[in-house]
Amino acid sequence: MRWRGGFRRLARRHLVRQRMPGQLGLDGLNGFVAGMRTAFGAFVPAYLAGQGWTQAQIGLVLTAETVTSMLAQVPGGAIVDVTRRRRLLLGVAILGAAAAALALAAFPMQLPVLLALVLHALTGAIIAPGIAAVTVAMVGRRDLGERLGRNVQFASIGSGAGAALMGLAASAVSERAVFVMAALLAIPAIISLWSLHPRPLRRRVSAAPTDAVEPQGSVRALLADRRMQVFAACVVLFHFSSAALLAVAAAEITRRAGMKAGMLIAAFVIIPQVLVAVASPWVGRLAERIGRRPLLVVGFASLPLRAALFALVDDPYLLVPVQLLEGVAAAVFGVMLPLVAADLTRESGRFTLSLGMLGLAGTLGAALSTTVAGLIATGFGVDAAFWTLAASGLVAVTLVALAMPETRVGPARDRSKPWWRLS
Repeated sequence: MRWRGGFRRLARRHLVRQRMPGQLGLDGLNGFVAGMRTAFGAFVPAYLAGQGWTQAQIGLVLTAETVTSMLAQVPGGAIVDVTRRRRLLLGVAILGAAAAALALAAFPMQLPVLLALVLHALTGAIIAPGIAAVTVAMVGRRDLGERLGRNVQFASIGSGAGAALMGLAASAVSERAVFVMAALLAIPAIISLWSLHPRPLRRRVSAAPTDAVEPQGSVRALLADRRMQVFAACVVLFHFSSAALLAVAAAEITRRAGMKAGMLIAAFVIIPQVLVAVASPWVGRLAERIGRRPLLVVGFASLPLRAALFALVDDPYLLVPVQLLEGVAAAVFGVMLPLVAADLTRESGRFTLSLGMLGLAGTLGAALSTTVAGLIATGFGVDAAFWTLAASGLVAVTLVALAMPETRVGPARDRSKPWWRLS
């Protein structure tokens, strides 16, 4: 009978450590928020086109959203840094995103749509660093890699499930149902957020100075940090190489595949999401074992390879497995971005401000990518655009390999265990 009691104690300890309410709340928060924000992707231009909008009108409001997002990234991170009520701020941002979704559904006119997309961009600048800050406070620095892997995993699951359900809603009901469903997802997101009891958050922050998220260092010192400068340049190049690739390929896939193009593009989106959901926790564990830099090299190396294969392979069906490379890049980058930011701000406490700066770098890279690749594809053909993106990816991986230092501090986790069993 003694072995039964020992087994129960072991199971109870494992449950408390791995499935405590805070961990489950973070899982739900990441999943539901990602599902809600999925509605503001490809569904928006399709919905507006169905409402009789011209391409110029759609482009105008989407550009306004992009510009607002760029301008709001750094202030959003700074606001999360200085506030002491992060859960409240995050809850208000989630409700703001839900209000933007309802406004899109109810008022598909120019001014309301413009204001709704601007509101969504402003809330996005709060939501991403807010979730990251709550994550650091919940788990501390030591287990941050694995927890960030779970964040990315559940965000990927939420995004994929949300896209599937919203697509069915659009087909079965109407395009407006997509945004109503997005607003409804705010309810379980808020419930998940409020399940993160504030007392553990305060105790974690006050008990371990290395886990503090209160700002202590100057913004000038953060900007002058050579490691931050190099990593920000890597972030710009990452998004420049990857953001426009599928957008440039979509028209060519439609031309070659005809009526089956929709199915192919859906596969192009779903396959990377599945890989991200599976691989992200392993990436987080492996980052604590071997460090950040080797994984960054692997993730960035997939960029030029993927772009080159898009240029060399003519059959769109053979390009479907190539999208696994996007999953590799997304899994690595999704975990490494906040993890490296946490490493670089361990002493200063400017964690969410650094996330805002890196978010600005990523948005800038993505905007340049779609603009430059679109111009090159129009003037010189899609293959020239693919090779340009491949060259950018090659510069990115070279910069990571030669200039980006290792940022993990402290001894590696237990190397005697296989990396997939690290906990």
